[in-house]
Amino acid sequence: MLRRVTFRTAAPWRLALTLLASALFAAVVCMLVPVRTDMAGFLPQGQDAGARFLLREMQQGMAGTVITLGIDGADEADLARLSFGLRDALAHDARFVAVLDGAFAPAESEALRNLLFDHRYALATDDATRDFSPAALKQDLSRTIDTLGSNAATGMGDLLLRDPTGAFIQTVMALQPDVHVALHHGVWFASDHRAAEPRALLLIRTRAGGLDIPGQASAQSAIRAAFARLNPGSAHLVLSGPGVFAVASATAMRADIDMMAVFSLLIVATILIWRFRSLWVLAAIGVPFLLSLGVAMIVVRLVFGSVHGIAFGFGMTMLGVSLDYPVLLIGHRDRGEGPEATLHRIRRSLRLGVATAVLGLTGMIFCGLPGLGQLGLFAATGLVTAAAVTLLVMPGLIVSADLAPCISGPSRVLRKVEGWRRWRMLCLLSAALALGALALHPLQIDATLSALSPIPASQRALDATMRRELGAPDPSLMLAVSGADAQAVLQREEALAPLIARLRAQGAIAGIQDAARLLPSRALQERRLEKLPDVVTLRKAVTNARAGLPLREAALDGFMADVAAARAMPPLMPADLVNTPLGTALGPLLFERSGRWWGVILPEGVRDPLALSRAFAGQDGVLLLDIHSEMDGLAARYMGRTLRLMVLGAVLAVVVLALGLRDWLRVARVIAAVGGAVVTLLGLFALAGVRVTLVHCVALQFVVGVGLDYALFFARPQLDDAERARTMRTLLTCNAMTVLTFGLLGLCHTVILRHIGTTVAPGVILAMIFGFLLAGQRRETERTYAS
Repeated sequence: MLRRVTFRTAAPWRLALTLLASALFAAVVCMLVPVRTDMAGFLPQGQDAGARFLLREMQQGMAGTVITLGIDGADEADLARLSFGLRDALAHDARFVAVLDGAFAPAESEALRNLLFDHRYALATDDATRDFSPAALKQDLSRTIDTLGSNAATGMGDLLLRDPTGAFIQTVMALQPDVHVALHHGVWFASDHRAAEPRALLLIRTRAGGLDIPGQASAQSAIRAAFARLNPGSAHLVLSGPGVFAVASATAMRADIDMMAVFSLLIVATILIWRFRSLWVLAAIGVPFLLSLGVAMIVVRLVFGSVHGIAFGFGMTMLGVSLDYPVLLIGHRDRGEGPEATLHRIRRSLRLGVATAVLGLTGMIFCGLPGLGQLGLFAATGLVTAAAVTLLVMPGLIVSADLAPCISGPSRVLRKVEGWRRWRMLCLLSAALALGALALHPLQIDATLSALSPIPASQRALDATMRRELGAPDPSLMLAVSGADAQAVLQREEALAPLIARLRAQGAIAGIQDAARLLPSRALQERRLEKLPDVVTLRKAVTNARAGLPLREAALDGFMADVAAARAMPPLMPADLVNTPLGTALGPLLFERSGRWWGVILPEGVRDPLALSRAFAGQDGVLLLDIHSEMDGLAARYMGRTLRLMVLGAVLAVVVLALGLRDWLRVARVIAAVGGAVVTLLGLFALAGVRVTLVHCVALQFVVGVGLDYALFFARPQLDDAERARTMRTLLTCNAMTVLTFGLLGLCHTVILRHIGTTVAPGVILAMIFGFLLAGQRRETERTYAS
């Protein structure tokens, strides 16, 4: 017989004030605690100090500022026009350090051009540019005269006569990146540019770092806007690179967070209003949620230094779980009943549920991966806070508003449903079938962090192809050397030049980008300048070299004056490059950290990573980071640690259950219900071919925690049909909130959130079924137990 209850409409002032205070608290916390959306905040920091340092520099340094850009969808001539137009539009934009499409962009700066020209004899890598013997000069002058007679020398006569050995051109070319593309129509094209769909390529470096999401977004918007102004027609842009991926993942994550925040609230509010028919019940339940959300954000901020967007989004999804405790309290109360009477019936199960749920999250909290640690700590703090508020604050609020279910009493439908428990052996059969499926189709374990990448594999492959052709640095590999000052670092890099040359000759790498390539050490510049002849010697060499050549005596006065000036000129230093494009490019490669100087070496076109690792393994003072190997090694270690902690948490949970229930039969039923649900879920994963990642493992811990809640409430003694019906209705309400809110995660673009959603949602459905059938007792058994 159902008993319908209507509530008074007067606003309970105590409840209203508590809700307002909780909302203000949560709002202030959300405003003061920033939420990170870059994936770097969710990834491990390396196994040792050197790896952590290199990872940080890789994420924030030059490798993260590179954007590879393709233009396709039109014929070659139109693509070349668009490439030229885009370079011209972006060349003077302060958001970009360099825009390269086949021409050397930094030399377009007059100040930098003059600087490089004046110091060309100290910077040119080829010693032939400093060979001023009569024979060498005669050959250089003959080549210069031939060039002057061609159309290519129009307007460049003075430059060629002042630099007959080509030191300036050699200096400029040495600064240009190694590219493996075809130069067609004056711009870079992909090596298969004559294919059905040619693609023009550009290499762009942004001033904003790879983790500067607003700066990267602004730069990418500028690129797209400039392209749109060129009337591209059918042509379209292809952007790739760490910054592009960071903006895309941050945008998708922000959309996921907004979607979960809105729809989680709507789903939970709809279910609660339908279940309790009272806005005041919704207000009362909002108190523990708001407080648990605020406290969880504060704790995560204090422990980890920041709150990641994934943790915050997970916290919003936790709305469906953290509300279980107040829903259980209100759902088990009869109107007019004192709070102690309700708590007396459910307190032990609620406390055990909280304790075992938190123990189930230990693997997530202590797995070692910062992002997942945030998720576990956020969830555990939220659950404990929600339970504490439910036990300490909610009773007074419930009594003041006389909140209780609008439908109470026994139910014929639920009584018939409880009869299904006679078929509980089917649960054991499904678990046995799942074990058989696992034996025939073992789980596919993916212990790599690349499985959690928010970037689709097709986009990663396209990025690798474009980087390889453009000679852009490989963001997965980095070397570093250190020294007491900048000159020591430059000399250390120069000492590695023979080894790097051998690797290039072997085809292991196409080249490198390092500070010494942009700026030789002071010692090397001085050695080069020492080779320049004095004025008298040079004049004699020039006189001999001019013999028989159609050159006036005064034609080479500028050349000889430049050599004399170079001899007296001090070497070029890093401070001389400040506020120049070359200085901006040098900054990420040569820098000071905590009183020590570092030089970063970025390999280009890596074809044999193993050969690279072996070559530098024995080099003293050289740090080598292979981000793929580093991350995958960490992921495997974290997965092993997580599994060990899961076992430890399970053992501790069993101990807590045994001490709390003091009934081995009930403990066995609870464990059977949770274990059967998990085994069945894993069997479904095996049949579906799901590749189980670290995130799936930690999500399973959450399923275990929720399943223990359900099983404990089903397993507790219930003395009458009304109490049994209250338990069924309340747990169904909790299950619906959890399934729907976590089901939202399955619709997210962020891979980590999607994996959590597709694990927890079906898992808690199975936990509800197994808990009802295996943990719940038949009425006859409960009467016997109660008597």
